[in-house]
Amino acid sequence: MSTRNFDALFSPRSIVLIGASDRPHSVGQVVGQNLFSAGFAGRIMPVNPRRRVVGGQACFPSIDALPETPDLAVVVTPAVTVPGIIAELADKGCRAAVVISAGLDAPSGKTTLRQKMLDAARPSLLRIVGPNCLGLISTPAGINASFAHLTPAQGDIALVSQSGAIVTAVLDWADARGVGFSHVVSLGDMADADFGDLLDFLAADRATRSILLYVENVTFAKKFMSAARIAARAKPVVVVKSGRSAAGARAALSHTGALAGSDMVYDAAFRRAGLLRVATIEELFEAAATLATGMHIDGERLTILTNGGGAGVLAVDALEALGGRLAEMSAETRAALDAVLPAMWSRGNPVDIIGDAEGERYARALEILMADRGSDAILVLNCPTAVADGMAAGRAVAEAAMRRPHFPLLTNWLGGTAAGPVRAFFAAEKIPTFESPDDAVRAFTHLTQYRRNQELLLETPSAGVTIAPASLGAARAVLSAAAGEGRTVLSEEEAKQVLGLFGIPTVPTFLVATAQEAVARFEAIGAPAVLKVVSPEISHKSDAGGVRLNIASAAEMAEAVATMTATLARTAPNARIAGFTVQKMVVRPDAQELIAGIASDPTFGPVILFGRGGKATEVIGDRSIGLPPLNSVLARRMVEGTAVARLLAGFRDVPPVPMDALTDVLVRLSELAVLLPEIGELDTNPLLADTGGVLALDARIALRPAGAVAIGPAILPYPHALTREIVIRDGTAFRLRPIRPEDEGALADMVARCTPNDLRLRFMAAVKTLPHQAAARFSQIDYDREMAFVAVEPDSAFGTGPIHGVVRLIADPENEAAEFAVLVRSDMKGRGLGTQLMTAILDFARSRGLRRVFGEILRENTTMLDMTRELGFHADPSGTAGTVHVTIALDPARSPLPA
Repeated sequence: MSTRNFDALFSPRSIVLIGASDRPHSVGQVVGQNLFSAGFAGRIMPVNPRRRVVGGQACFPSIDALPETPDLAVVVTPAVTVPGIIAELADKGCRAAVVISAGLDAPSGKTTLRQKMLDAARPSLLRIVGPNCLGLISTPAGINASFAHLTPAQGDIALVSQSGAIVTAVLDWADARGVGFSHVVSLGDMADADFGDLLDFLAADRATRSILLYVENVTFAKKFMSAARIAARAKPVVVVKSGRSAAGARAALSHTGALAGSDMVYDAAFRRAGLLRVATIEELFEAAATLATGMHIDGERLTILTNGGGAGVLAVDALEALGGRLAEMSAETRAALDAVLPAMWSRGNPVDIIGDAEGERYARALEILMADRGSDAILVLNCPTAVADGMAAGRAVAEAAMRRPHFPLLTNWLGGTAAGPVRAFFAAEKIPTFESPDDAVRAFTHLTQYRRNQELLLETPSAGVTIAPASLGAARAVLSAAAGEGRTVLSEEEAKQVLGLFGIPTVPTFLVATAQEAVARFEAIGAPAVLKVVSPEISHKSDAGGVRLNIASAAEMAEAVATMTATLARTAPNARIAGFTVQKMVVRPDAQELIAGIASDPTFGPVILFGRGGKATEVIGDRSIGLPPLNSVLARRMVEGTAVARLLAGFRDVPPVPMDALTDVLVRLSELAVLLPEIGELDTNPLLADTGGVLALDARIALRPAGAVAIGPAILPYPHALTREIVIRDGTAFRLRPIRPEDEGALADMVARCTPNDLRLRFMAAVKTLPHQAAARFSQIDYDREMAFVAVEPDSAFGTGPIHGVVRLIADPENEAAEFAVLVRSDMKGRGLGTQLMTAILDFARSRGLRRVFGEILRENTTMLDMTRELGFHADPSGTAGTVHVTIALDPARSPLPA
């Protein structure tokens, strides 16, 4: 849906409680008590037809009797009454409701109570949180519209959870530790408001600095991914997802389908969105607290400073278990420490400064370690001793940290009675502090993982691939022919043909029907050769005896056909033998056997899988998952996420596999998954990889069953169809196409070639260059929420430039209004390119159903003001000082583009 009417949820002027009660321990009584005591400044109106007073407040017999229209309703009545109540509230003009009532999935006539509730809310766009939820808490507005057992302190962390029980547990955990919240939302059954809606709201909420999610399932994957990517760019988002042990698709036809378990897909989705996933509720808060400090680390090397060797060893063990790295100390650092530490110090990392270390020794050692460029963060540990003051050491550490305020520093004072006050001191000084070495190290790894995820959002990929229309058409013809014959599984020859059309290297494979044809083909290609059975009923040919390797002669080929036929009659008596394939035996002794393919997830749609292949691929289980569309950066991260990546990097006398060759296959598979949605499963196993490149020895493609609806990609792929050719006034031709991530360099170059004044008029500030972070953000857009068209040379490849002009549109979550921005390279001004760019983006806005496009223009930018006026914009000069607000109303029916 959207964030429409969310102001009524989080900052209402008045609230009505329907089902209010004074019966002790009833939901109506607890919710009423929470509402009345949370500090809400507006009017609270209880409704109960049998009570005149509830909670000391005047009670009304019905919604119709309310003295004013409430912004927010809280409903705690039996399920059967909810649809009628929502209808009354909508008629009254109420804009939002928290439905705590459960049981709305019960049937009601030909539908359900839940659907009747939604039908009643839809005409007035009344928003609903729930049903079957704990409720909603918003501390800035003094709202506790829940039956939680306490009202949390005000803070800057937002919690959104599907589970009400998790909310109460988290509130209790946080209350004991003095952690406050901005908002707490229990989503329940998510009939209307869901994670995507809440993320959209919280991304822009000034009261929230970090967001915590407890996720059981995602309903609308595309909306979730768009909202999550936007939120993660604005503030830390940390998620706990239940169901890590969920089984994968056991009935899958391919290795890829069997390996692509749902929890791995969620992992991939969270990483792609820039979210940090943790395993437990405690980790959720640790990560949020650490990230909310604004601490930023540039690498993954940790230095440990301690007064106890045992504590240092525990920290190292935890670091190794979590995949972290110890920093290597430089000779200069070691010499500097020698000058200030006792002779028996550890002379390595961990830096053990001995049990009698006082504050001055801690401070001197810490200052030296912070100056070492080989360290990205420092963990300071302290074990209580009778010969040193732990609080004095803590104060010395804090004073040293103040002299390097931006250096990442974590602390752990072990113990209880003596250490507790020091941890409280660190907390007051905003220095991250933890109760154990394990907790502190885990927090460090949270920081490193969060940095990786954020960097992934900003890395610039190499030029993408383009599948020629003729190749795409030929691939579709292969799939259509198989489907027309009633087949859902392609032959190996057909599968390899499709892969080849998408530019994925395969071994030439020939279909034969008889032993004589097999011998003739063998004589054409030479020894050694491979024979494989072709049968729609045999998924894994080796298991059934349907593969013969290293065939060295024509006679051996004839014998192989006969033997395989007899074997299959025993191992797969019901299988139809459609023939055999013959191919050259590939001998690459140093090659790694890999697997790459496509699977379908019921929530996120097509996913790409990569990992170690061969017969034991499912047993080994070494794989990673990615969501299409992929680029070279995302594909490389997929490869790096597997154990086999260490072998692919080269070892002993085995040279490395070219990474570009591997990532190219994954990117092309991603294009295949997007462009051929009729494919349900695909795998190439084994996919051989060595220093000479990548080669698919086998391939399998399974089509979706007839009538099955394909779930599209969770992330909107590159919209090729929006590319158009334009000609400006002087006859110069350009290609106008959506921007791509690999255009970052060309976009920065375009800005560099603009005059300072043109840049000031566009950015409304002095700009000289476009730094990497900004250029990446402008080129890596979410096509579901944004659009940017670039004007390039007619024959230019992706990412090569030059870019002569760019126009951008960013829509609101409701998809009603969008803000535009346009920049034409200075040497192209006055030739009509700006008008062409604006016309194109307005056409796109109409095709998306947008009703309004607006922008802010400096008053002195008369050229831009004249152009927008000619295009039909209305200028409102009463905007902020120095700017003019321009708006155009759109009629989607006038769009020349397909909706």
